[in-house]
Amino acid sequence: MPRLPRRELLPQHGFFHITARGVAEEAIFRDDADRVVFLALLGGTVGRFHWRSHSFCLMSTHYHLVIEAQRALLSAGLHRLNGIYAQHFNRRHGRRGHLFADRFAAWLIESEEHLYAACRYLLLNPVRAGLCHDPAAYLWSGSRYGKIL
Repeated sequence: MPRLPRRELLPQHGFFHITARGVAEEAIFRDDADRVVFLALLGGTVGRFHWRSHSFCLMSTHYHLVIEAQRALLSAGLHRLNGIYAQHFNRRHGRRGHLFADRFAAWLIESEEHLYAACRYLLLNPVRAGLCHDPAAYLWSGSRYGKIL
């Protein structure tokens, strides 16, 4: 059975937990230079598509975002962000083909408590992966809410 279009799954506007993963769990960020480029593209996407960014976390094989957006602008923005980043990554690393597996995943955040929990989940991701002991020590994540842990 084919998957349902996003327009049938998500409301017109809301808070969303977004994630996108590399093909076959391949790294989508090989070094800090990749992460800097991605964050610059993310910043431009936030402005261009009128998103409000609440939290982010860049891991090696995937990323997480918590954003507030119009549904149509969410898909368009992620299409642009992932597409331009994949082109940059492929050029920089001499590779071809898809960088991201499938389409991005989006979960609706339905309450203030859920928003807090999603941001907390993102910030603790590098700790759970053994990359650091303190989420504040991880350079590639952040939240507009400051210290929420």
